Amino acid sequence: MGKTKRAERSWVLYDMGTSAYSVVISTAIFPIYFRSVATNAGVNSADATAFFSYAVSIATFILAMLGPILGTIADYRGMKKKFFTFFTGIGIISTVGLLFVPDDNWLLLVSLYVLTSVGASGAGLFYNAFLVDVTKESRFNEVSSKGYAIGYIGSVIPFIVCIAIIMLASNGTIPISTGTASKISFLITAIWWLAFTIPMLKNVKQMHFVEREPKIITSSFRRLYGTFKEIKQYRTIVIFLIAYFFYIDGVGTIISLATTYGTSLGLDATGLLIALLAVQVVAAPFAILFGKLSNKFGAKKMIYVGIIIYTIVCIYGLFLDSLLDFWILAMMVATAQGGIQALSRSYYAQMVPKEKSNEFFGFFNIFGKFAAVLGPFLVGITTQITGHSSFGILSLVVLFILGFIVLMFVPDQEVKEQSENITIS
Repeated sequence: MGKTKRAERSWVLYDMGTSAYSVVISTAIFPIYFRSVATNAGVNSADATAFFSYAVSIATFILAMLGPILGTIADYRGMKKKFFTFFTGIGIISTVGLLFVPDDNWLLLVSLYVLTSVGASGAGLFYNAFLVDVTKESRFNEVSSKGYAIGYIGSVIPFIVCIAIIMLASNGTIPISTGTASKISFLITAIWWLAFTIPMLKNVKQMHFVEREPKIITSSFRRLYGTFKEIKQYRTIVIFLIAYFFYIDGVGTIISLATTYGTSLGLDATGLLIALLAVQVVAAPFAILFGKLSNKFGAKKMIYVGIIIYTIVCIYGLFLDSLLDFWILAMMVATAQGGIQALSRSYYAQMVPKEKSNEFFGFFNIFGKFAAVLGPFLVGITTQITGHSSFGILSLVVLFILGFIVLMFVPDQEVKEQSENITIS
């Protein structure tokens, strides 16, 4: 039991590292820094929003295509940790690389951002799949929710440090530019991410696996093809993934474009960063709350709650025109953001055969990533057509509605039964 608890803690701690990347690079400081660099290079506000959206789409498309193939290979004994280490290394190294991009080269900057995103997302695929290795099924919801909660809490520390450096630079207290301060924040993020990866590398092991075969790449494609042939066995999983495709699209798009959206409306950058810091603090207890409530009401019902909250967020965003409105919107997001992601992960983990967890989380990844291609692209196109970011955010409502409807067709009582009855090929 001691090893199990150590593995759980190490798995949860990794979220502290990768969450720092999510808030500093994906959500808060880097998008503002990119907009500043792009604007200085003569790119107008609407185009900067669109270009950043396209970059998010490119990064997620790459991992969407690779996910099931890499996941199937990683199901072999000892391969999951190797893939996790490889992608984490790419993410951390390319995050450090952001420091060395010239201040006027927005194209190189956004290109390197794509590489950081590929590393973080690729590592996340295998990190999610490790859930079945670190704890028992009855604790999936609780441990998954703790991961998100600890991630939010842990990411607050480097985020505060980064914001403080940027604010001190902006008011002249320290003799550096805000651009240099932003680059320092990227370095802090990379170091923090690396530090909380170490326990994961030391203490988490692949407990469920497929024994290695000769020519593992050829064998992996054969197994992947076999899964497609047997797709009727996985009806519940397929329906859930379709629902997940729609609603997680909206969630991911709002997370990745939050500050870009706020700055496009002319809101103060410092105020936006403080609001996002508050989101991290508020989201932590709500992630735990979603996990606790799922034990009473079920994960599926709590996912419905998250979808409804996000739908309201998109509608309210149409009327956003002040920092107060952004704060209200941010607090609404905070109540649902961690919960809907954590319970989606644990709900799915209960469905899949554990020996093929990487392969199936590869599909989880491909549905989530292809969705994330559609969402930012939809926002970018709508923003350019209308000239208003608000209409781009509003367009995401249809995705939440579709996700809600399709999720209704996931049979509640079949999830556990199907997980027990699936034959491992």
